[in-house]
Amino acid sequence: MSPPIVTRRGAQQAKIQTRAMVKSKSTAGGTTAATAAGMFGGSGNSSSSGNSSSSGNSSTNVGDQRKAGKPSTALLEAKRRARNMLKNQGNATAMQETVTDIFQNAMNAKGLVQRPTALIYDETMSQHCCLWDKEHYECPERFTRVLERCRELNLVERCNQLPSRAATKEEILRLHTEEHFERLKQTAGIRDDERMEELSSRYDSIYIHPSTFELSLLATGSTIELVDQLIAGKAQNGMAIIRPPGHHAMKAEFNGYCFFNNVALAAQHALDVHKLQRILIIDYDVHHGQGTQRFFYNDPRVVYFSIHRFEYGSFWPHLKESDYHAIGSGPGTGYNFNVPLNSIGMTNGDYLAIFQQLLLPVALEYQPELIIVSAGYDAALGCPEGEMEVTPACYPHLLNPLLRLADSRVAVVLEGGYCLDSLAEGAALTLRSLLGDPCPPLVEPLALPRPELAKALLSCICLHRPHWRCLQLQRTYEVTEMADLYRDCEGDSGSGSDLHQIMRIWIGGPPPVDRYPTRDTAIPLPAEKKVRNLARLQVLRTETKLSIPPIRVCYAYDPQMLEHSNLHDPGHPEQPSRIRHIHKMHEEYALLARMKQLPAGRTATTDEVCLAHTRSHVNSVRRLLGRDPEELQQLGASYNSVYLHPRTFDCATLAAGSVLQAVESVLRGESRSGICNVRPPGHHAEPDQPHGFCIFNNVAIAAQYAIRDFGLERVLIVDWDVHHGNGTQHIFESNPKVLYISVHRYEHGTFFPKGPDGNYDVVGKGAGRGFNVNIPWNKKGMGDLEYALAFQQLIMPIAYEFNPQLVLVSAGFDAAIGDPLGGCKVTPEGYGLLTHWLSALAGGRIIICLEGGYNVNSISYAMTMCTKTLLGDPVPTPQLGAQALQKPATVAFQSCVETLRACLQLQARHWKSLEFVGCQRLPLEPLVGENNNEDFLTASLRQLNISSDSVRRTTGGAEGDRTDCGEERPSGSKPKVKQ
Repeated sequence: MSPPIVTRRGAQQAKIQTRAMVKSKSTAGGTTAATAAGMFGGSGNSSSSGNSSSSGNSSTNVGDQRKAGKPSTALLEAKRRARNMLKNQGNATAMQETVTDIFQNAMNAKGLVQRPTALIYDETMSQHCCLWDKEHYECPERFTRVLERCRELNLVERCNQLPSRAATKEEILRLHTEEHFERLKQTAGIRDDERMEELSSRYDSIYIHPSTFELSLLATGSTIELVDQLIAGKAQNGMAIIRPPGHHAMKAEFNGYCFFNNVALAAQHALDVHKLQRILIIDYDVHHGQGTQRFFYNDPRVVYFSIHRFEYGSFWPHLKESDYHAIGSGPGTGYNFNVPLNSIGMTNGDYLAIFQQLLLPVALEYQPELIIVSAGYDAALGCPEGEMEVTPACYPHLLNPLLRLADSRVAVVLEGGYCLDSLAEGAALTLRSLLGDPCPPLVEPLALPRPELAKALLSCICLHRPHWRCLQLQRTYEVTEMADLYRDCEGDSGSGSDLHQIMRIWIGGPPPVDRYPTRDTAIPLPAEKKVRNLARLQVLRTETKLSIPPIRVCYAYDPQMLEHSNLHDPGHPEQPSRIRHIHKMHEEYALLARMKQLPAGRTATTDEVCLAHTRSHVNSVRRLLGRDPEELQQLGASYNSVYLHPRTFDCATLAAGSVLQAVESVLRGESRSGICNVRPPGHHAEPDQPHGFCIFNNVAIAAQYAIRDFGLERVLIVDWDVHHGNGTQHIFESNPKVLYISVHRYEHGTFFPKGPDGNYDVVGKGAGRGFNVNIPWNKKGMGDLEYALAFQQLIMPIAYEFNPQLVLVSAGFDAAIGDPLGGCKVTPEGYGLLTHWLSALAGGRIIICLEGGYNVNSISYAMTMCTKTLLGDPVPTPQLGAQALQKPATVAFQSCVETLRACLQLQARHWKSLEFVGCQRLPLEPLVGENNNEDFLTASLRQLNISSDSVRRTTGGAEGDRTDCGEERPSGSKPKVKQ
């Protein structure tokens, strides 16, 4: 009987076995079994073509059989078996080696258009209130004010409103005990306030209303319904505006205003019913969602990522398991993330740093199939419980980079938030972002990450480094280096400022109580601080620009640019078909009708071109008009990689003028963004001469034009062409108004345009020093993963700190997979993702301008994915992690890490947002002990730890009392009030 799958090796051995059987028959008993076995072994290295000596002998014996007449039965049977095995081999090979088109994802996106944003809520949720404490923070106005603001901004009618529904008992019992369910059910409709207050006092920070049971079921059921809609593809993303909240609710305990854990139950529903394997839960409520953490602490199918105020355990819920050391257990080890905030006043800069340096790289590697956000707004400015300073407009910036992951399946579920003004504004702007509106510009300058945040974040990265390849960027040090330094400096740890020390400080909360307070739990901020916060919120709301241009994307293309061609080399890579194919694919994908097509024929004037070039250069190109082709060929050869045509000047000024036209449309508020399908390209063109297929520097001219004619002070140019944009760099190297960032293949200066100018240590000159950022790849093969890391670790943090008013992308697609010159592997959907991230800047004012790219299929798909992204269509998520990261790191990835480390270390001198990641080294082996609950460098360095044995402890118990955070225990928490 043939095996179901046969390898090529197996088929080869079958042939050898056939020959052995034939020989054994033909020798009439003269060949023993041992000889046959030896013959089988001797033929083990022969090829199937029969070129070995053993094959030759077998052929001779077959011939002898034929001479004798009829073939033997054994020979026929052996041949039959060989044919069947080969047939099976072919089928198996076809199954195992199915070749997927490298552009398959882009082709699949053809029919994908922006789907509705789902919204679910129920007006009855306003009934839940504290009957004995009218000043309680968890009040109905939290719900009604959010809806009011969403309606003021006309957001509700833009959503697909889902009918709310109650969760079934079966759904609740997926995570909670039956006793827990019945305990709350017994309170339904009871009007005995004294009895309900007494019951509430048994739980930390809980009140129970006659409607609580019904509304808790409604909150959970609505969350599950939202998740069902997203997984079924009926909505692109969605938001559940619900209460009571859920993330503190544990298996058998009400806790922290929460009864049933809405998000955890929805996630478990997705695992059980929809069979998802990778769910990411992001919890940015200012209180740690210990309930959610415990449910999934052992489960690698769920990454739980929490950012919360901790203050060494002195902030509610006062649990040791809320610290960074709790990383999961068993198969879930490495899948639980806590970023503990150990001081108040954390700002936009702190939260953005957490997302860019840790959350997004992990999310990209994890490749979630669904993202659920536990969206508490108690870290927002003015909240009396959080005392943080995240502005409402920052929340869309936190959400935006997630919206192109998990195939856009992102569910936002309301949790806490107790300053009604910041809560309503933050939640409404979150819904606005889900609907695809641009992130509003941040009114206030971005504050740099706090030292306390840097310490916590680096400690979190350090503990998770063994489990995530994307967290390998920080440099490391051996523990002996710290010991030597500590000894030499006699305990002066400041002398080793670049060595990050892993230390856990435990203060803890107030002593345990038998009954929790039920009245006067709302401790307001001091009156003067509350007044300042409200005044600041009013200014932010007034100055935050929420107006949207009527046109989403404008499109610049002129067929006259096709005339520029190489008359002596029709196969030259920079050929007219590049833009023609892009235009045709935009037509095939039905994108042209959805954009404003800018009028053809707009040429850049001499004065406009001279914004970036010398007049003599412009005049020399103008003199090409009508010249003899042979003469043009000789003249072009005098430059580096340039060809010239009698119509080169016309095409080059059309290309530059088309980009200027897009700049005008965007900066006048007519269009949000622009796509410029133009040629000849421009980023190699120097101020005084053409270079590298480029005549005039289109993007440089556009940047100068925006500064001169529209008064911009900050223009960001991101150049992802595989070749360094030497011309753009030289034009702006002394100009602090233009930040030029180039990510390119460098190969230690041997890759075009060659030389040292593209290296990471070239940072600009004079006033422009620090405004030139080069990310040079020294190996080929860089793909989506490497580019995504460069964006999240370097490009986006620097860009946010720069705060551009306009983003111009020198969009060469020669780093794309399949390009004949680039040797890299960025996919079309990868370019779509990078475009989406950049579109969060400058209020969405971004212009994509074609540079290089010489595989017409690659550039057509890539530019099309960029356009679809700007139009709001879902684009498939690049496959960055699931399979590739299970294999050993590639040479390209290792080289990428080396490059990014060098860039981070150098650029940290110029950009404060990189200071803590670029300059700090992490201990190579920081922790020992089961489940990482021991938190010392080594036994020899225990004195570096801070012990809190002398300070008050909580009922959480000793460190060893909770080795598994998934184990169900009483919360061990203290009252959710200040002491």
